Amino acid sequence: MADEGVPAVDTTRPHQARIWNHWLGGKDNYPIDREVGDRIMEVFPEIADIARHSRALLVRMVRYLAEQEGVRQFLDIGTGMPAVDNTHEVAQRVDPKARVVYVDNDALVVAHARALLTSTPEGTCDYIQADIRDPLDIIERAKATLDFSQPIALILLGIVGNVADDEDPLGIVRILVDALPPGSFVAVNDGTNVLGVNEHTSADETARAEALKLCADAGSVPYHARTPAFIEACLNGLDILEPGVVSTPLWRPDFPQLDQAEPLDSFGGLARKSQ
Repeated sequence: MADEGVPAVDTTRPHQARIWNHWLGGKDNYPIDREVGDRIMEVFPEIADIARHSRALLVRMVRYLAEQEGVRQFLDIGTGMPAVDNTHEVAQRVDPKARVVYVDNDALVVAHARALLTSTPEGTCDYIQADIRDPLDIIERAKATLDFSQPIALILLGIVGNVADDEDPLGIVRILVDALPPGSFVAVNDGTNVLGVNEHTSADETARAEALKLCADAGSVPYHARTPAFIEACLNGLDILEPGVVSTPLWRPDFPQLDQAEPLDSFGGLARKSQ
């Protein structure tokens, strides 16, 4: 892919991906990102746990796909800032020859990824600056790296919520899924609006609305929290793996006897395309 160049960084304006990086405890952020991120956490404390568990879910799903299902190709849309245990790192620990294409619509994120994410010599990492709202463009450009005649894992973690209802999010997901060959997998995870999933949750209507407004006022892409049923609809026609679409920390925890994580207002699932 041609180099689009490294974009100028405005350290006076908060950036969505850098705020998320702050919630994950990363260092690729600036004081303004930490300031806005902390204000959001004040009104919606659950967001820090959602960020942490979403990253852990990515690791568990990619590890499962590489170890148990033999997947060697991954298309990760909505990459965000590099963090610990990125998709290619998890996959290439299982097989150094694994191939990964990262997609993000933000030039700054793509520039960071190119600078920080290095593939094994045997494998491949590619980076595409593209928007999920143009799935055909993503598919066509991903074909330069991925073999669409062989199984691919499509990773859609924390990205479909950025697509508004009138932009047909389910239709976009369907186009992406239809392009995958049989034996492929689809992973979906997003914030939800199921209030009171446990008695300790901070996710009430007022707090959520205020947090989303803070994000929008800071210049972030508007986020649309939906329902677990919507996430399940993203996997329509596919074979959903156990335990189904569940709260993020409850999807195949590494230590089920020890992990007593409370459900969060964030749900996800993994499904296989059989035909």
